[in-house]
Amino acid sequence: MRRLGVSLTPALLTVLVPGLALALAVPTSTAARPDAKPGGPDPFRDWWEAVVDADQNFRGLAAVSGKEAWVTGESLTDGGSARVYRTTDRGDTWVDVSPDGTEDLSFRDVEVNGRVAHVLAIGPGEASRIYRSNDGGASWTEAFRNTDEDAFYDCMAFYGGGARGLAVSDPVDGKLRILSTEDRGRTWSVLPSKGMPPSAGEFGFAASGDCLVTAGRSAFLITGGKRSRVLRSDDRGLTWTATASGIPAGEAAGGFAGAFASPRRGIAVGGDFGDANDTEDTTAYTRDGRTWTGGADLEHVGEDVTFLRGTRYAVATGDYDGSAGSSITTDGGATWRLVSELGYHVIDCAGKVCWAAGSKGRVGRG
Repeated sequence: MRRLGVSLTPALLTVLVPGLALALAVPTSTAARPDAKPGGPDPFRDWWEAVVDADQNFRGLAAVSGKEAWVTGESLTDGGSARVYRTTDRGDTWVDVSPDGTEDLSFRDVEVNGRVAHVLAIGPGEASRIYRSNDGGASWTEAFRNTDEDAFYDCMAFYGGGARGLAVSDPVDGKLRILSTEDRGRTWSVLPSKGMPPSAGEFGFAASGDCLVTAGRSAFLITGGKRSRVLRSDDRGLTWTATASGIPAGEAAGGFAGAFASPRRGIAVGGDFGDANDTEDTTAYTRDGRTWTGGADLEHVGEDVTFLRGTRYAVATGDYDGSAGSSITTDGGATWRLVSELGYHVIDCAGKVCWAAGSKGRVGRG
């Protein structure tokens, strides 16, 4: 396994390879927009951004704490390797902890519970894989490799404590497929499909790794395509109920990601990758975990969303085809306020600290 140190200083980001020091970028600090209203938590008031690996498109992120975060991506170079980076010092340095043999793979999700980390590679057939590390990324094992050419895994999530987890594939034989683990990700098995509603033409978007999320004993699927729905399971993925999210469906449209502060309080965001500047009806929220109400429109595509504190404050972000920005809600998703024109593919918060990651190896913290 190749290990690569990345050091961020106030003036310069340097990638450190034995015998080589290459300056890549100058970190950027940005405050909230001048017209942003004060009040409530706003990580973009004191935000910095830097390039960790310009060859990577980051769409996987795990904010472990204010000091520790993991990002995963895919190479922008044909035949390049998918990479995993980890920081334990607030983003001052980043270490490449990638598994070996990841050429042509696309890492779209990373989940971390203590020293155990899982990374999901997406794609048809054997391109869909799950790698597992129990030593903070020092070594990896391949815990799952998909052998069904009709399956395409999109997102992964673990329940609290990390013992049980799920992953979701695009429909196989007309139904979304669920993969399950009950031994902290060491082994995975496909669950029976009889408890899944018909879902042909419906799928989860691998935009940020958050089309599948958990809260308490509940799991939620955010979908798009032929239908735009939120599916809920209260029995570890065996049976699911589906409710329309209100976010418009389409060939490349629907809900892209969800976040839940509790099994009753949640937010879904989305848009249309075919027309990213169409930001009408891009959010929805729930107060009971089962019925959904349309929230205010974002001013940018909604690729990801995360709660910042409690059930009221959340942050949404997106950056696709010129539609970019980050917004905050202070009422659980009913209204939104644009706080930065910086947009990312994925965002996650730990305590009062938020991390974000996006195109061309960009990572931000605030």
